[in-house]
Amino acid sequence: MWSPTSPMPPVNWNHVVLQIAVAVCECCIKDVDDWMSANRMKLNMDKTELLWVGSKYNLSKLNGSGPSSQLKSSTVNSRQHVRVLGVQFSSDLSLDKHISCVSSSCFHQLRQLRRIRRSLDKEFAATLVHAFVTSRVDYCNALFAAAPKTATDKLQHVLNAAARLISDTWKYDQGLARLIHQDLHWLDIPERVSYKHCLLTHRCLLGKAPVYLSDYCTPVFQVAARQHLRSAARHRLVVPLHRLSTYGRRAFAVAGPMTFKTR
Repeated sequence: MWSPTSPMPPVNWNHVVLQIAVAVCECCIKDVDDWMSANRMKLNMDKTELLWVGSKYNLSKLNGSGPSSQLKSSTVNSRQHVRVLGVQFSSDLSLDKHISCVSSSCFHQLRQLRRIRRSLDKEFAATLVHAFVTSRVDYCNALFAAAPKTATDKLQHVLNAAARLISDTWKYDQGLARLIHQDLHWLDIPERVSYKHCLLTHRCLLGKAPVYLSDYCTPVFQVAARQHLRSAARHRLVVPLHRLSTYGRRAFAVAGPMTFKTR
């Protein structure tokens, strides 16, 4: 038995914080379920997935993929990967799983199109490639901000193969750069990501984007304490401070203004 004169027993603060996070998550989902019930909708527990997100160091402290959550009579077990609007998210917020899925799906479509390439002209082949390949590569590609080159190279290989299919050339034929940039007028993967961020930021400044994105695009001259800076005269945007270069700079609040500033 513990007494006031005996030393304080050790407390596993990581376990305490984790239990608090589980309780907050359950309360949040319960509120969502109540709101959906009030609006004549139903939360599908069979399709509800749980993902614990954190750095690799913090995730190493969890047992397996993390604790489960109890929602009414259903138990939702945590997973290593979840699918949200067609994007595969990992617990460490790396997009390796998503990029692998996109690359695999695109190469499958390219193999199918290669079988009928002789029956297609160049224009119709380009239309099919855009419908089945490049549209998948560009889907939610704003998430690839500050992605490592090893990750974007996998998607670049998809574009290279797609360009080969349209031009009816093969892997070791020369002139790939000229084919992609001059003939097809395609951008490489990093430039496609930058273009998407610039487009979203431009729409935010014009008031044509959702409010939750427009709030992150604030011109410097609108901040009273910064109106005398040279960046205000250059129509720069405010770039907020971020802690982790691996996570913080990937957020739209940082990536959008930074990309728009350099263009």
